[in-house]
Amino acid sequence: MQNTVLFYPKEYTEHPFDSFAYDDVLQHLVSEDETPRVRSWVHDNFIILGLQDMRLEHLDEGLKVLREKVYHYIVRNSGGLGVVLDGGVLNVSLVIPKKDAPSIDDGYDKMLEIIQKSFPELEIKAYEIVGSYCPGSYDLSVDGKKFAGISQRRIKEAVAVQIYLAVEGSGSKRAEVMKDFYDVSSNPPRLDMNPDVMISLSELIDGLTVTDTEERILKTIESLFGNIQTSEQLTKDALDFFNKQRERMVERNERLND
Repeated sequence: MQNTVLFYPKEYTEHPFDSFAYDDVLQHLVSEDETPRVRSWVHDNFIILGLQDMRLEHLDEGLKVLREKVYHYIVRNSGGLGVVLDGGVLNVSLVIPKKDAPSIDDGYDKMLEIIQKSFPELEIKAYEIVGSYCPGSYDLSVDGKKFAGISQRRIKEAVAVQIYLAVEGSGSKRAEVMKDFYDVSSNPPRLDMNPDVMISLSELIDGLTVTDTEERILKTIESLFGNIQTSEQLTKDALDFFNKQRERMVERNERLND
């Protein structure tokens, strides 16, 4: 067990570009010192598209739909499909040495364990929820309704396991946004979506907030990995690398705004 886990609170990243660049930086830092790091992030009214979305036949029409719904959008630096971010969605990135999660399934299983222990009152299962947005084999659900998805990014000797948790608000209403996007972006639609299979944690646990959820998860991570300490902002060298990674994200997204 590691003695210390460094925590980077959501206030450190104002824009999704910051968040994806930050995770890359943390993987380089963990590769060097093997100290686990955890980061929370919340960004309001963004659609985060995956690389697969960039190949949609009528992407421009889909982006128009998102603009009409008053959403900003970016494409992330990994595969998969789109997800909705707003003030009721909590993202958590756990960055650990690769030796502690040698296989991809090891990384997913660690995050699954964290969420199951954080919400012992729920019977949480991991399998693909057909009809959800950004479906995957590690969709987290209760009674067949998805509230979270897990992704992973591996750089150098570190693994960033990222989880998307719909906490507050309506899971089905978020899904309706993505359904409208995909219905317009491809013909016939590539993703047969059913908004009724999406839910938020607050629809399962009355009154649950993003802050409550973050506190539960950090407490569980502390029990599994070691004492959590809030980290200072990035050092100069790390900040220089962050700025380079962020600029790459900006350049990757220029085509969306042509």
